[in-house]
Amino acid sequence: MSTGDDTEPYRLVDADGGVVEPVAVFLRELSAAGRSAATLRSYGMDLLRWWRFLRAVNVVWDRASRLEARDFSCWIQQTVKQRRLVSGRSDAGSGNVSVAGAPNPVTGKPVLGDRYAPATVAHSETVLRGFYDFHRDAGTGPILNPFPLDLSRKSRRAHAHHNPMDGWARERVGRYRPKVPQRIPRAIPDQLFNELFAALPSNRDRALVAFWISTGVRASELLGTRQCDIDPGQQLITVVRKGSRAVQQVAASADAFVWLRLYQEELHGQIPRGRIQPVWWTLRRPRRPLNYHAAHQMFERANAVLGSDWTLHDLRHSAAARMARDPQLTLSDVQLVMGHAHLSTTEIYLTPNRGEVIAGVLAHHARAAEQREKPVPPPPAPGYDPQALSVLFGRTL
Repeated sequence: MSTGDDTEPYRLVDADGGVVEPVAVFLRELSAAGRSAATLRSYGMDLLRWWRFLRAVNVVWDRASRLEARDFSCWIQQTVKQRRLVSGRSDAGSGNVSVAGAPNPVTGKPVLGDRYAPATVAHSETVLRGFYDFHRDAGTGPILNPFPLDLSRKSRRAHAHHNPMDGWARERVGRYRPKVPQRIPRAIPDQLFNELFAALPSNRDRALVAFWISTGVRASELLGTRQCDIDPGQQLITVVRKGSRAVQQVAASADAFVWLRLYQEELHGQIPRGRIQPVWWTLRRPRRPLNYHAAHQMFERANAVLGSDWTLHDLRHSAAARMARDPQLTLSDVQLVMGHAHLSTTEIYLTPNRGEVIAGVLAHHARAAEQREKPVPPPPAPGYDPQALSVLFGRTL
């Protein structure tokens, strides 16, 4: 549950409303290590699922063994996700399990099913292993971690003898950690982006999308900007990076500042002014600072008009892909703008997108069919003049 307290933003409570102290201590440790509130919420959700499972099997957390960890790993890969109520009802527990379906006709993304994604299962395993490692070292938990390391990894260190010139291989650290397929970032093609931009209903929404597509910053990073963070004279905005919490200036397009000025003029005198006041506000009264969930709903409404399922994070991928295709920008420049810790993370944007690959393969099939219908004559034997043979036989060689 959310507490609204910056020192303890999230708290896990049991069925009786009491605070789960082992989780509270673990979250305080993460907070002391500089983890963000979003990270604490993510870790808390993983621990909440584990606590519900232990309650169902009637096992205390510090008495859990690898048998419970194995069963939990099987359960989380097969169970149906609990969804929030939509229009006063929920399909959770109805018995209708939807699996990944046909791709979206606009974006090409596969429709997600009702089960947890492999990335979510892998993240849960990592969190629970770290939770028990923490309590084992503190002497407040079991000596044996219910979520052990992989058998092939127990005798060696992760990334041992790594060559800095090579990429970082994905190693299976946990025994119950599933394989996570490597996903290629999906950028929005220019034509589809123009249609998406035209479907936005307000100048505020256009300003937000223009900044996201031109700077590549994360959605939460842009929404956290203050009025003192905007510098139209130099076309710069200042953001706080999500992971490192570093303050960084990034360049934005001139169009983004134009839309921003139009949005500010519309709300002139309706929002508080001040250097530390937020830039982005709700359009409905009473005016409140715009949060991520409201921005997400704004983007979903634009998707509904087009029948697409683009996400806010796709705008970040699109910005990185555009910059990576620019021959005047080096890959290290793109790495700095995107805030990537490793250059290998930026290199994935050099991969051709789905539309380019499909268009190239279709062109290949068209050329092959044309050659089969109109075979190319073999070249003349050495010593013969091709022009003389063309005059003699009346065809071009």
